[in-house]
Amino acid sequence: MKGRLAEHLAALFLRLKGYRILARGYRRPVGEVDIIARRGTVLVAVEVKSRPTLDAALHALHNKQRRRIARAMEAYQGSHADCADLDIRFDVVLVTSLVKVPVHLENAW
Repeated sequence: MKGRLAEHLAALFLRLKGYRILARGYRRPVGEVDIIARRGTVLVAVEVKSRPTLDAALHALHNKQRRRIARAMEAYQGSHADCADLDIRFDVVLVTSLVKVPVHLENAW
């Protein structure tokens, strides 16, 4: 499955779970975040991984990528005063097909 389609499905899935999507495809020179969402007092960076199996998707997120996501979230929070006091959490949504419900791993790291 293509990455953009997986991100769209993940965003829809998160909305159904009560998250408000603030940004998609947020990119800065320091890093990027697939989806930035908010739920209550928590600002959530969501990395979407689309692979044929859950196991392959789980192993697709590396430490370097985690650091880039964290730096991008710092940039986002720093440029949005309404998010300055929110806690940050890092989640992963694993998408394996169009017909299976995505797997949402909260507090993935």
